[in-house]
Amino acid sequence: MLPVRGRDDRATRALCVLGTCTAWTPVGDGEFYCPGCGGDRNYQRLTGRRRLTLLGVPVLPRGTTGPVVECAACGHHYGTDVLDHPTTRRFSAMLRDGVHTVALAVLAAGGTGSRAPLETACAAVRAGGVEDCTEEQLAALVDALAADTGRVLGEPCGASLTIELHEALDPLAPHLAPAGREALLLQGAHIALADGPYTPAERDALTTVGAALTLPAEDVTRLLAAARTPS
Repeated sequence: MLPVRGRDDRATRALCVLGTCTAWTPVGDGEFYCPGCGGDRNYQRLTGRRRLTLLGVPVLPRGTTGPVVECAACGHHYGTDVLDHPTTRRFSAMLRDGVHTVALAVLAAGGTGSRAPLETACAAVRAGGVEDCTEEQLAALVDALAADTGRVLGEPCGASLTIELHEALDPLAPHLAPAGREALLLQGAHIALADGPYTPAERDALTTVGAALTLPAEDVTRLLAAARTPS
């Protein structure tokens, strides 16, 4: 006795006959951080045209699709928002610039007359990726910053320094976990505390750093207080 073919069998045969395909066209390329590979890879940006197929042969247009980002290594497709994530190299450069700018801002607020803050700042900047940084270089940059802006060292964070902090930290903050943003603020706090309690100017600079890192004001207050407590 022959088996009775049901509706599911007929639907399966229809799907084998009819289908869709997409013809992709490259419209750009570059380098991105591939979430599938877990590293920097080359990519192609693609747009597609969908077609209805009959027995595997394209017969009717079905509109456009995409754009998508295709990884040159793994071949996976991603939405274009994946390009908002910086590459590993770009992120490292952003973090290096952020650490350097925070150190300069805190030194400018506290002055460079004491050796301890310069030593602490230099260690932080070196750990952040500027391996050839010296205390003399930092002191010279702080003096040049003051001369360029007409700002007196030890004054509260002025408009020009605030702008520099936001330019360095605004692009970085969305890609740092909360713990990373807190750690960057604490680095600045340790520089300020290297020669004694916060001055009003140092606290003002660190508050500006916290705001640029999108840390809530109450968290900034908590972290600055915690940094004063010996571990």
